[in-house]
Amino acid sequence: MTETDRTTHFGFDTIPEQDKAGRVQGVFSSVASKYDVMNDAMSLGIHRIWKDAMMDWLAPRPGQRLLDVAGGTGDISFRFLKRAGSGHATVLDLTEPMLIEGRKRAEAADMADSLDWVVGDAMALPFDDNTFDVYTISFGIRNVTRPQEALNEAFRVLKPGGRLMVLEFSEIPNDLLQRIYDFYSFNAIPVMGKVITGDRDSYQYLVESIRRFPGQDTFLSMVRQAGFENAKYRNLSMGIACLHSGWKL
Repeated sequence: MTETDRTTHFGFDTIPEQDKAGRVQGVFSSVASKYDVMNDAMSLGIHRIWKDAMMDWLAPRPGQRLLDVAGGTGDISFRFLKRAGSGHATVLDLTEPMLIEGRKRAEAADMADSLDWVVGDAMALPFDDNTFDVYTISFGIRNVTRPQEALNEAFRVLKPGGRLMVLEFSEIPNDLLQRIYDFYSFNAIPVMGKVITGDRDSYQYLVESIRRFPGQDTFLSMVRQAGFENAKYRNLSMGIACLHSGWKL
């Protein structure tokens, strides 16, 4: 199979692999200006609790260097720098309008000396081997064309002793609760997207992309395949979201 023959999913659609990055950029360019507001609305603010739980498990230390991939408007990097007290965060995202929105936030001005904003691809990071102490990706890896390649790149750019943390939507291990969550997701979230951002289709894609992402144990095996050790996960909100952790040892 040649590169041009490969296909992947974009929500529930099957598309040529080479088209996915552009379509993902289109989604996030469309919603960038209202992205943070929409996150609060569709999660009822719970995404903040999940991100704080990520920081609790990560326990940032002073002087660490973070690479926050698919970092968007900087939520994770801001939290990391506040917890660490000192250090440096590089926010990398495929979609420049998301980074532009992040730079407008008050935290970005307060932490300007400790932040870089970089347009880049998770599957081909523009950094040398063994550069960062921590790699995070929050609600972004399901949008990557080949997630395994993103994990391989995470391993490459982390220093020995470095930490990977992935926060992503996942599977609820209870059929009834999963059905209730599906009903909410498919019926409420696209409507919110239309009202708040003027873009129903982008949030329809985001809901569908969650259903196409591997479950907790399958993704754990991918983390291990990339070379990470002591890999494990923790469910959040009964599995609506999940934290995966691994170490480059």
